[in-house]
Amino acid sequence: MTSSALDQIGTRSPAAVADRIGQATAVEQARAVAEVQAAIVVAQQCPRDMEEARRQMRDSCRQQALAERAFFRYSRAGSTITGPSVHLARELARCWGNIQYGIAELRRDDAHGQSEMQAWAWDVQTNTRSSNTFIVPHKRDKKDGPVAIVDMRDIYENNANNGARRVREAIFAVLPPWLTEEAKTLCSETLKDGGGEPLPQRIGKAVDVFAGYGVRVEQLETRLGRPKGRWDEHDVAQLLVIAQSLKRGEVTVDEEFPSVRVTADEIKGAKSKRTTAGSDVDPLAGIDVPMAAPEPEVQR
Repeated sequence: MTSSALDQIGTRSPAAVADRIGQATAVEQARAVAEVQAAIVVAQQCPRDMEEARRQMRDSCRQQALAERAFFRYSRAGSTITGPSVHLARELARCWGNIQYGIAELRRDDAHGQSEMQAWAWDVQTNTRSSNTFIVPHKRDKKDGPVAIVDMRDIYENNANNGARRVREAIFAVLPPWLTEEAKTLCSETLKDGGGEPLPQRIGKAVDVFAGYGVRVEQLETRLGRPKGRWDEHDVAQLLVIAQSLKRGEVTVDEEFPSVRVTADEIKGAKSKRTTAGSDVDPLAGIDVPMAAPEPEVQR
């Protein structure tokens, strides 16, 4: 090797070296291209049977296990936000067939505390595609404002939660609207039926399940944003999903039902009220008062 060649190697920029593609990467790129081409060919040779897809959708939506996870519901600014969940979207994609979807983390920037992600869904048969590229800050909203998260598991869960919402909308964007609307109607009917068990009995069983975890009715009412007397089938279904997550150890009671926190001024005011009224009843009964001021809890 000549000295000029050595000089060229020594002065090669890092970007030039980084642009080299290894054999494994080249093989993976070729495999991905071949997989896409094969998916298109298979979709054209084996088109979906719309009647069979509709039958599978109806069978799935009549199952209590799917109906209980088919909707999301949460409270915001005094109103209730509800809609079809990502679990229903994935099941409808399976029934409809010839659909691919996914979430990809394109880039993670720990210095700026954010991830660039992409959610997409593709109807291979009709070549209809919905894609959304978005930025997910490594932060979690709290009452006092957003708080940065640095734990790797928290970042992963934050990215997954944000990605799931986008891929849900991407799947619904490529599915026919009539399929989604019929599925929502059937899941609602399945929830109302509840396997033939009356709603009051299902509410009672749900309360008993959470009592085993030390969760009071007041905490359940706070979590659902409405008193027990106004709970409906969707509320009970949401509680059952949380109970299953607790059973599998995916979440903890403190994460789903944070203890009621009171300030020193509230404690002084409650004691003053008790002294003035001359009552023997402790106004702080049933309220968890921490021994020391804790760190603000993360709301999930």
